Amino acid sequence: MSNVFAFAETRLGKLRRGGIEAVTAARQVADQVDGHVHAMLAGPAGIGEHAAVLARHGADVVLVLEHDGFANYNPEALAATIAARVGSGYRAAFFAASAQGHDLVARTAGVMGLSYASDVTSFAFGGDAATVTHPGYTNKVIQTFRLSATPALISLRGGAVLPVESAKAGAVEAVSSAVDPGSVRVKVTKTEATGGAKLDLGEAPVIVSGGRGLKEAANFKLVEDLAAAFGNAAVGATRAVTDDGWRPHSDQIGQTGRLVSPDLYIACGISGAIQHLAGMRTSKTIVAINKDKDAPIFKVADYGIVGDVLQVLPVLTEAVKKAKGG
Repeated sequence: MSNVFAFAETRLGKLRRGGIEAVTAARQVADQVDGHVHAMLAGPAGIGEHAAVLARHGADVVLVLEHDGFANYNPEALAATIAARVGSGYRAAFFAASAQGHDLVARTAGVMGLSYASDVTSFAFGGDAATVTHPGYTNKVIQTFRLSATPALISLRGGAVLPVESAKAGAVEAVSSAVDPGSVRVKVTKTEATGGAKLDLGEAPVIVSGGRGLKEAANFKLVEDLAAAFGNAAVGATRAVTDDGWRPHSDQIGQTGRLVSPDLYIACGISGAIQHLAGMRTSKTIVAINKDKDAPIFKVADYGIVGDVLQVLPVLTEAVKKAKGG
């Protein structure tokens, strides 16, 4: 039996979706190798309150590292602690491919003297190796790597795994830092949430996304208005419109952009190219608006509206505002 590790990332005391995705991925591997999932939470006193969420998503054991020295991200102490833990017989360790996750998996690999795979979009374990895919050359190709070392250190691109509840006992185990958190060279002194920052695509429960059917960049205002009406929605886009400069590339959803799995995905003027579908088809509910009744997007949509997106969006926005107001 080989256990699988997952680092459950938090920010400002809140559990991030990437952490839940890491636990879900670890559960998938643990079921293959007849092992247990050990998920780690690190933060100040009280961070262990998220243990129940991790247990619901498949963590057999939640390792809780509570110390004031982890109130902010503590890269050196965390890397040393995780390396000491996963070096004792774990099959794999999963991290989110966030800014923090990229840094942490690299540091952990450095401490352990291992290679690692970052920004992974799929993975498979067989025999003594793990095979993973990763977008390369500025997302122009999909590369395949074989990880033969144990444990396999992997950071997952957001949305690569759909969070699935798989309730386990979730026993809580208090753990200590492998080094004194106050003795490290690198110290994060403050974490700030920028006021008015837009909702991250990977965290948003609702995504309103636009494509070439909007005809020009100015018409993305209609998409933004609908997202604002929901109040908890982010704005996404297809590769075609980001390449044309209508939206920043950080908004791109697709195989070579962001992979997302929101509760609700509204595709506005998007035909449904395979590349785009690969990035959003795991959304729980998909609504498509397109004037072409034969558009491929309707094949994956739960609900479809055949019509001019420029006429439909204002009506839909008013309906959402009325529903929210009621």
